[in-house]
Amino acid sequence: MKKIIWVGDSTVAFNQAGTYPQTGIGQEFDRYCKREYLVLDYAKNGRSSKSFYNEGLFAPAREIMEEGDFLFIQFGHNDEKPDEERRTEPYTTFQEHLMIYVNAAREKGAYPVLITPLSRRLFQEDGTIQNSHGEYPGAVIALGGRENVPVVDLTEKSRVLYESTGEAASRKWFMYFPAGTYENYREDMKDNTHLHYEGAVRMGALVAEGLRELGGIYEEILA
Repeated sequence: MKKIIWVGDSTVAFNQAGTYPQTGIGQEFDRYCKREYLVLDYAKNGRSSKSFYNEGLFAPAREIMEEGDFLFIQFGHNDEKPDEERRTEPYTTFQEHLMIYVNAAREKGAYPVLITPLSRRLFQEDGTIQNSHGEYPGAVIALGGRENVPVVDLTEKSRVLYESTGEAASRKWFMYFPAGTYENYREDMKDNTHLHYEGAVRMGALVAEGLRELGGIYEEILA
């Protein structure tokens, strides 16, 4: 059975029951794939392209990767953080760490796919979304062009979706709800980064859309 392997941060990570309804994109992505593909989600909350590798979190994913598999690589949210353990610079160390994953996939005969970070749901007064990721999405796109790695621009796709949906209606996709809505959340939640179950499904559709746009083998994995 061919595998689709995710590496990344909390926006794509697999959540356990204790954090329900928080859900990562990779957790629900199998609904978009043909049944002969197994989706495995190794993403981890709070990690950057640098810390994910340095903590050894990529090792089990690399170990099980085989020829014909796909490696979906989505970092950026935590590469922006100031601490030395996570911080990378967009056009130097960020790209260098992304290439670790790309090269590992290629060495195994797998297909790497770079995915720009999910936009945060930060509306400005004019109804547009604030660019909270700076140069990181552009660095992913530039790297893909330079190294001939396919890219799904989730940053742009999610921005367009939020703006077309509006501030109030787009809350349903995020961990944004009153205290007591769920037993394990006793305070109001106004989290514009982490996805609600419904949001993971909707953002997964954007990734699938990007794969269809790439065509070829990337489109062939989709149901």
